[in-house]
Amino acid sequence: MEELVRLGVTRVPAVTYGGGVVHGWNPEGYARLVGVEYTEARKLPPRELGRRLDAILAATQELTRVIPAERMGWKPPERDRTLGDLAFHVFRVALSFPDTMDTGYLPESVFAENAPADLVDGAAVARYGALVRGRVGGWFDGAGDSEFARDANTYYGPQPAHEFLERTTWHCAQHLRQLHVLFDRIGLTPPAPLDGALLERLPLPDSIW
Repeated sequence: MEELVRLGVTRVPAVTYGGGVVHGWNPEGYARLVGVEYTEARKLPPRELGRRLDAILAATQELTRVIPAERMGWKPPERDRTLGDLAFHVFRVALSFPDTMDTGYLPESVFAENAPADLVDGAAVARYGALVRGRVGGWFDGAGDSEFARDANTYYGPQPAHEFLERTTWHCAQHLRQLHVLFDRIGLTPPAPLDGALLERLPLPDSIW
């Protein structure tokens, strides 16, 4: 980690090799860094990713709604993040896409934000999620196709908007997977099983954590 900090990277994931560094989940960048060929799987089209992201957020809303207040502060051993903060994080990650596209920059601090103190139970987080879905959906309604051809500026460097959108979508999907696992672990009953179709053709990691 000291070597990454010296190179200007304060958080993982990141890869350093030969004095260079690539920050964030960026397989194509990793391949260039180490000098190997990389063929990326074909991405879903941007509009389809937008629809998929909304469906993931809708599923997260329904799941989150049933978290009781007394379980919001429960924390699994795998991550230093409470159940309530994880649910909030899904929506905050989704919101980061239109915010970045509109304001011009994604700061690292976004992903460290916790649920505000007034979101005391799952129903409150789900209501926040409804606002996020409205914001994200409104952005897609107003965005021309040229938006997906430009770059998004992020704390880990410029990213093609299409790639940034895919990353945002699978990031939210991964945390939805985790929420289902944690529900089972603590005996909460989800309103519906995880729909595998939400995960199809997204470059999710094999590991749930």
